[in-house]
Amino acid sequence: MPFRKRHYHPGHLQFVTTSTYRRAKLFASDHFRGDFVEVLRRLRQETGFRLIGWVLMPEHFHLLIKCEPADSISSILQELKRQTAFRVLKGLQENGQYPWCQQMLARLTLPATVHDESCYRVWQRRFYPFNVYSERKRLEKLNYMHGNPVKRGLVSSPDQWPWSSFRFYYLNDSSILSMDRFI
Repeated sequence: MPFRKRHYHPGHLQFVTTSTYRRAKLFASDHFRGDFVEVLRRLRQETGFRLIGWVLMPEHFHLLIKCEPADSISSILQELKRQTAFRVLKGLQENGQYPWCQQMLARLTLPATVHDESCYRVWQRRFYPFNVYSERKRLEKLNYMHGNPVKRGLVSSPDQWPWSSFRFYYLNDSSILSMDRFI
């Protein structure tokens, strides 16, 4: 499958989607969810990107972010994936005596035919950006993210899922992550 060239527009928000390798439900673990949030928070402080919205699902995440320069999103996501992968693999390997950890490691194991420097892969290699070019699209993407856990049957209402920006916007709760309100 050919790769499409990505076009980033200065000043636009980017709605980003990426998934775990083989759709492994790694982020069903509160520990790994906490690690993801910690890495995202630190990376945001280091790079200065604006975080407008987010949701972390068991096997994927969505971010609504604004980066300057706009094309720096690739390096930001690369670092987010690298750091979270390191933490996930370390946690799984240190707790390999537990069946769930064994199952996840087996799911993340690369086939013998893959020529890579590692035995495991946590994230799919690609991510999928979408230029958010209007206020209507921004609200559409936020609503999509906030409704994702409900649609998937993880909770009955968005306020019950702490791993998204819903609580920040509708409950004034920034205890997990605060957002940059888009102006």
